[in-house]
Amino acid sequence: MTTPTPINGHHDVVIIGAGFGGLGMGMRLKQEGRHDFIIIEQEVGVGGTWHANRYPGAACDIPSLLYSFSFAPTPDWSRSYPGQEEIEQYLNDCVADFELEPHLKLRTKVLSLDWDAATQHWTVTAQQRGGQEMRWTARVIVSATGALSRPVMPDIPGLADFQGPVMHTARWQGEVNLGERRVGIVGTGASAIQIVPKLVDRAAQVVLFQRTPPWILPKHDRVRPGWRRWLYANVPGMQRLARGVVYAIHEVRAPAFIRWTGLLKASESQARKFMERQVHDPALREALTPNYRMGCKRILIASDFYPAIQRRNAKLVTSSIEKVVSDGVVTTDGEHHPLDVLVLATGFQAATALAPFPIRGRQGQELNEAWRDGAQAYLGTTVPGFPNFFMLVGPNTTLGHNSMVYMIESQIRYVLDALDRMAQAHLAAVDTRAEVSEAYNAQLQQRLQRTIWVTGGCTSWYRVGDRRISTLWPHSTLAFRWHTRRFRLDDHEPLRA
Repeated sequence: MTTPTPINGHHDVVIIGAGFGGLGMGMRLKQEGRHDFIIIEQEVGVGGTWHANRYPGAACDIPSLLYSFSFAPTPDWSRSYPGQEEIEQYLNDCVADFELEPHLKLRTKVLSLDWDAATQHWTVTAQQRGGQEMRWTARVIVSATGALSRPVMPDIPGLADFQGPVMHTARWQGEVNLGERRVGIVGTGASAIQIVPKLVDRAAQVVLFQRTPPWILPKHDRVRPGWRRWLYANVPGMQRLARGVVYAIHEVRAPAFIRWTGLLKASESQARKFMERQVHDPALREALTPNYRMGCKRILIASDFYPAIQRRNAKLVTSSIEKVVSDGVVTTDGEHHPLDVLVLATGFQAATALAPFPIRGRQGQELNEAWRDGAQAYLGTTVPGFPNFFMLVGPNTTLGHNSMVYMIESQIRYVLDALDRMAQAHLAAVDTRAEVSEAYNAQLQQRLQRTIWVTGGCTSWYRVGDRRISTLWPHSTLAFRWHTRRFRLDDHEPLRA
């Protein structure tokens, strides 16, 4: 019989993940005077997706003014759209400014979460990089593992037979020399659009295998001048005002995605004209033109992709991949494409990544089993049968039109309010009522059926099955903040110690 690993300690709150969500939760806990928490992170550093995604050209497609915490703004962004290194540095600065380092448990992978009905605590089992198993107990779990944490590894016949380096953009191998080598890229999502312009400058040849072309709008990325940074740093309210203006510009686009989808036709026209200006070959333009409505898949912004794919050492392949062989890729038209390196720009398991380890709640129910028909949660944050378990960037909280940082802050406020109201009511734990969650999600899915994500004529990672969407929020971000403005104890079953 195996002896259980001793408990390494008890904490009021255990946070899983050290990206925007996990760090933001820790920062706000400290601001509220709550210091009994740890943040468990499997990587060697903080940043979440901005630590893991180090491929050339990795950058944010949300303006830098919106891509920071409202309670920890920085005037120091160098560009309109920050790159990976700058975002990662910002999050490291947050760790230093809020003195989070003593709370961090890096290089530690959570193996399981188990609810103990007798103690009304969670047991967290984890493993450090060196193999040592760790166990903690916690009153509250905040899972901030994120939707962009588990790469999609495509099921391509023969992939294991390829003799050269194979790497996913989310697991970039910076030591691989791409000079004078033939590089194949699978996928045409956000990471592919960013990496192609960088690789055509380095590699002998870049071959892009496209299944579905994306809608692309120009990226108005500019260096932020020193005088503007000075204003943001020294004039009270100036940066907050600018942030509010940029937020409003993005927020007014919400109705085009969720109700009046015809409004997107103007953006489609803009995208077509942008392509016509940049792509001169009619045949290439046709190959790059989507056959679905804008917004059905994520809209991409890039001003350097179209010029890059027309470079002499770049090639677009629209035939499907039949198989990978030792020295390249064979497509369904019978053509063999010789390659030295294969890059998988195939995105993330966003719809299924929220429970990357066993999470066992009341009566031993496992979360992935509860979600066998698709992930769902009440306000994207709590799940019936899993007391005191909160998620950041949970089901149906991601966006097609604005910054996720706003949504994360709304959820953090909601969790903090939950902790306060539980304390006021002398409750050890609460569990979301099943009927409340079911009614909420039924209404949510009904509203989603009218959105461009269902009616736009595409297949995307937004959906689970034919019509169910478990990722996106079908309202404005203001509506989400209103719904999460306070934690309603009546929506939850009280569990007293």
